[in-house]
Amino acid sequence: MQSKVIFDFNKESDVSGWQITDDVVMGGVSSGTFYLSPDGFGVFEGNVSLENNGGFSSVRYRFPQIEVSKDAGLVLQIKGDGKRYQVRVKDSSENYYSYISYFKTTGEWQEIEVPLKEMYPSFRGRKLDFPNFSCDQIEEIVFLIGNKKEESFRLLIDEIRVSYLAND
Repeated sequence: MQSKVIFDFNKESDVSGWQITDDVVMGGVSSGTFYLSPDGFGVFEGNVSLENNGGFSSVRYRFPQIEVSKDAGLVLQIKGDGKRYQVRVKDSSENYYSYISYFKTTGEWQEIEVPLKEMYPSFRGRKLDFPNFSCDQIEEIVFLIGNKKEESFRLLIDEIRVSYLAND
């Protein structure tokens, strides 16, 4: 299986390119942080609040374009807290919309495969009326939590890559 690493966290990783966007951009009061753990994992954690019509926190990473094929998918090495998260990609960081998919964490280390062709277009929580992902590159990935409830969260990230996934 061929793959291209988007980000492989280790103790020397530079995480300055990862940026938090919380609901404060629209008046909310949720707060997320992103940092490198002493063990060399990316840590996305914080609190989601529903105050002032808020309800989400996200962390974004833009990178040089990676070519993808119709059979490609994201492979996430993560350890969550039992909560549901979104992973989002953009083929162009200038697009107003993202392609999204949900995944549930178990509290243990997981390898989650997300076929790109199953990711659907969305903007501000609304599904858009055009096709699922069918582009030939990606240049941004986002992890988001927004489960319509107040909650603390913690997601550890070890590696993110694009791979050709096995056919169903």
